[in-house]
Amino acid sequence: MMKIYFHLDVENFSNCYLITNSEAREALIIDPCKITPALLNQIEGEHFALTAVLVTHNHPAHLRGLETLRKIYAPHVYAADYEVAGYSTIIIKDTGMIHEAGLDIQFISAPGHSLDSMCYKIAQVIFTGDVITAGLIGNTDSNYAKHTLISNIETKLFCHDDFYVLMPGHGPPVTIGAEKKANVEFA
Repeated sequence: MMKIYFHLDVENFSNCYLITNSEAREALIIDPCKITPALLNQIEGEHFALTAVLVTHNHPAHLRGLETLRKIYAPHVYAADYEVAGYSTIIIKDTGMIHEAGLDIQFISAPGHSLDSMCYKIAQVIFTGDVITAGLIGNTDSNYAKHTLISNIETKLFCHDDFYVLMPGHGPPVTIGAEKKANVEFA
């Protein structure tokens, strides 16, 4: 059974997600923004093996806990940018599937906010990093990047059913249906 736990880094207002699989006794982390005793206690207290870290993009607010995790555990690190964890990073590009913590995970490239922006879909939940948040899209550096980001959201995320939950890198979760109706870029 999959469970999602939310941890907030109050210094950067960044979201970190711990996803556990009680049947496999394994876990993974999406965007290790800050590693807290509460997060470690969840992993250790429930006797989960941390098998993977999934990085949505290479910005410090979403990565600063990665070095700490690598000192404690030996997880596979998935990202679209080698600079995230050096040559030990498993580089993912475009769209594809990985299997970690007993879960099937689809990765979806969605550049615009950053060149390496990656979303991860597990069951009916999509972890979006800074691609889209409740009511907004990620910041961009140019009109071209903004157009690219909007196009990626429409073609790669909004193609899923309205009940899918989006778990962003900042702010509260939201559904695809709510974003289609209320996001300032799409309403």
